[in-house]
Parts: sequence; structure tokens; C-alpha cells
Amino acid sequence: MNDALHIVCPHCQTTNRVPAERTGAGPRCGKCHHVLFDGHPVELDEAGFERHIAGNDLPVLVDFWAPWCGPCRSMAPEFEKAAALLEPKARLAKVNTEAAQNLAQRFDIRSIPTMALFRGGREIARQSGAMSATAIASWVRANA
Repeated sequence: MNDALHIVCPHCQTTNRVPAERTGAGPRCGKCHHVLFDGHPVELDEAGFERHIAGNDLPVLVDFWAPWCGPCRSMAPEFEKAAALLEPKARLAKVNTEAAQNLAQRFDIRSIPTMALFRGGREIARQSGAMSATAIASWVRANA
């Protein structure tokens, strides 16, 4: 039985070991002491992306977006609401494809917004197009 999960802090990128039964109890980072789950997506650069994808035992849903994209801007508040619905069962993250062009190229992001679900360092599902918070949450639960 695996009784501890590795959870990367959204604030300082430190990997924390958290007992599985305590993920819903407001665990804090051992290094920076911020809460590990605050109901908001974490903004990731390329280094942060690598840390979160490889270091989290939780599924990580990444929204690949750009500031000039109308559908991305309209989905942003829904993605924010989805974080509150899904944490602590999943981590939600955002990657600005303008700032992290290498990631967009590496994952062959052809249209935005595109959401990719990762588990164990690998992409396990992908969805393009804007969605509501409840649709995002349902899609993650069905694919994680």
C-alpha cells in the first residue's frame, strides 16, 4: 500500500511527501510553508513544467494557452473554477505558449486552448477547445 504521495509545491517547486489520507486536510509545503492546494491553477514556465509533470503523483492537467487567444481568455475563469472542483485529486496548471514555445512545439500544440492530462510523467489524454468548469472536471475524472 502506497501511503504517501509526492506533491510539488505550486509556490517554490519543492517536492513534498504527503500521506494520502491528508491531501484534503490543507497540507503545507515543508520548505516554504504555503498550502499545497489553494484551488487555483499554477502558472508554469518550462522548468516548472518539468518539475510538476515528473514530480507529482497526482494527475496534472495543463492548459496550453496564449494571451492573444479569445477562446483561451473566455475559458480562463472556467479553468480557475475547475481547479477548485478537482483539487486535491489533481493539479491544474497553465502554460503560456508564447512564453514557453519549446513546450508548445515539443507537445505539438496546434490549436489553443488545448488541455493535456499527464500522469506519471506521460501525457494520457488531450482535449482542444474551450470547456466549462464542470465539463473540464468531468473530462479529467473520466481520463485520470
